[in-house]
Amino acid sequence: MKKINRRSAREELQVPTDLRKALAAAPIAKAQWQDLTPIARKDFISWIDSAKQSETCRRRIEKACSMLVAGKRRPCCYSIVSFNLYTALAASPLAKAQWRDLTAIERRDFISWMDSAKQPEANKRRIEKACAMLAVGRRRP
Repeated sequence: MKKINRRSAREELQVPTDLRKALAAAPIAKAQWQDLTPIARKDFISWIDSAKQSETCRRRIEKACSMLVAGKRRPCCYSIVSFNLYTALAASPLAKAQWRDLTAIERRDFISWMDSAKQPEANKRRIEKACAMLAVGRRRP
């Protein structure tokens, strides 16, 4: 049996310093953060990191803490990225780099297109196709 090498959640997630400080100052938000799944944490971090200006980033960190205190488990108005897509992006550095550069609307468009395939195999094919499109620089499905 082949052993799977898994990194700890701490190694996989690079929590921004400002977010880490904000969570340390808000014990309830920190407790909620620790209860999130790794994918939900990635969604929060990606949402915060997608801000172009430092002021927007600061506001998103504040909003993230207030959402966590309120019991929210995902950032508001942010598309949920499936684990299958995370895995596919991890296997394609070019696609992953392009994904990071997409706007929230462009990401939402890709996710909506992939999720519109209801059959698991069709969804998997769309994820693969999306990664191929991203790798060649396409920003829309």
